[in-house]
Order: sequence, then structure tokens, then C-alpha cells
Amino acid sequence: MGMKWEILEHRALFKRFFSLDEYRIRYDRFEGGSHEVVREVFERGNAAGVLPYDPYRDEVLMVEQFRPGAVKSGGSPWLLELVAGMVDPGETPEDSIRREAREEAGCELENITLIYDYLVSPGGTTEQVKCYIAKADTEKLGGIYGLDHEHEDIKVHVIKRTDALQMLADGKISNALAIIGLQWLALNYPDIKTKWG
Repeated sequence: MGMKWEILEHRALFKRFFSLDEYRIRYDRFEGGSHEVVREVFERGNAAGVLPYDPYRDEVLMVEQFRPGAVKSGGSPWLLELVAGMVDPGETPEDSIRREAREEAGCELENITLIYDYLVSPGGTTEQVKCYIAKADTEKLGGIYGLDHEHEDIKVHVIKRTDALQMLADGKISNALAIIGLQWLALNYPDIKTKWG
């Protein structure tokens, strides 16, 4: 018989752009019996991100923008990231990354391939992220993008794959989605180049 759990009580504590909910949960303990806890959970919604890769030029497209969650990190709050965004209601994750690639980078995607589906920080948030790689033509990409009504100020970078991986090794890329996407590419780029090239 598997481990069991149940939500005993759930209430909303705060709701604006994001939400904070409180849960009272009972769950089975490994040594037997059960345990009851009260926890606050950050309800952010689900997201999707994509690493656009040009197999002909051996380049990746990444975006740079200011992130308020990074101001206390000790590093720069301008982060080099994958194209990403929240999955809107009624939208598939693939639709989301196609939309975000156009809005954030003027980029069209082909051969969209899911590489990972992961929980960001399940100890405190429900957010789940689908990470993709997609084929893109990077020849004429670059510049400043973003939607004014969403207060976006996004700089598009086209980077040689080897340079992006060196930046990763040097600790210059500090967000999980970009690290995951680039590490996957480091392990799989010969297959992707053969498949797409």
C-alpha cells in the first residue's frame, strides 16, 4: 500500500499578481503513523521556457532582463535567461513558448522538443516548469524587445554554443531554467545537430 496524504483545510491568505495560500495537511510518515502540518504555499501558476538553438550556426538565443527576485542575491539582478513565461489559461505550454519567443525575441520556433518537466521549489511553491529546446534561425536576431504594458525591457543575445557553455561553467548564468537547458544541450548537441542539421 502506498503512502497517503490529505488536505484538511485550505484558505487563501493573499491574492494579487501572485497568491499565497495556507494548507493544513496530514501525511503518512515513513516510520508509521501520520503527521499534520500547516504550511503557506506560493501559488504562482505554471511556466514554460525554451532554449532556441540554431544547429547551422551552432548558436543559442538567450534573453537578458532585470529580475527583482535577484536583488538580494549578491550578483547582478540583470539575468541571462531562456525565453520563458507563464502558461495562460486555455493555452498549452507549447503555445506559451511560441508566443513568448515572438514577444521577447522576434523569434520563430521549429521542432519544439520537451526536455524536462520539473517542480521549481516544491517546499514552498506549486510552480511547475516545462523546459524545451527548439530549432531557430538566429541569423538576424538580436535587439531590444518586450511588451510595454507588461513593463518588459528585454535584450536579446545570440551566443555561440561554446561561449554560452563557458559562461555556464564560469558561474555567469545563475537561474535554474537556463542552467537546465544549457546542460541538456551540452550533453545532447551532437544528436540535435545531426537530427536538425
